[in-house]
Amino acid sequence: MKNFQLIYWSQPFGYNLEILSSILTTSRVNNKKRNITGALICREDIFLQLLEGPKTDIEETYGSIKRDDRHLNVQQLVDRNIDERLFPAWAMKDDPVKTWMWSKEEVAKGIVGELPQDEIVKVFEKLSKESSIFKF
Repeated sequence: MKNFQLIYWSQPFGYNLEILSSILTTSRVNNKKRNITGALICREDIFLQLLEGPKTDIEETYGSIKRDDRHLNVQQLVDRNIDERLFPAWAMKDDPVKTWMWSKEEVAKGIVGELPQDEIVKVFEKLSKESSIFKF
């Protein structure tokens, strides 16, 4: 069965550890029910999330995210069919934005929305290799 992959980015509204914890807890519960896996890269100025699983469930989840008032300026970056998941054992992996990614100034100027799709996917490919030892 083919899987679908969607990557989006948004600006957090009211970002703090309590809000992040709530997002992750809810995501993990809902994603397990829908056979969705993925990863959320985050800090106070960016949410960058990859979702993978059945297309209908991914689209419904993304629709909920777009209506969630904890996200501003939600922008879809990648949507494609995939043969293998990058995070098959993770209902939702979370990770802070790495120093090799983008500065806050670059994010504020819109760099994420300007990157080619393959560059966005590479961010998650690198994260999946780093986290393949530890699973949740």
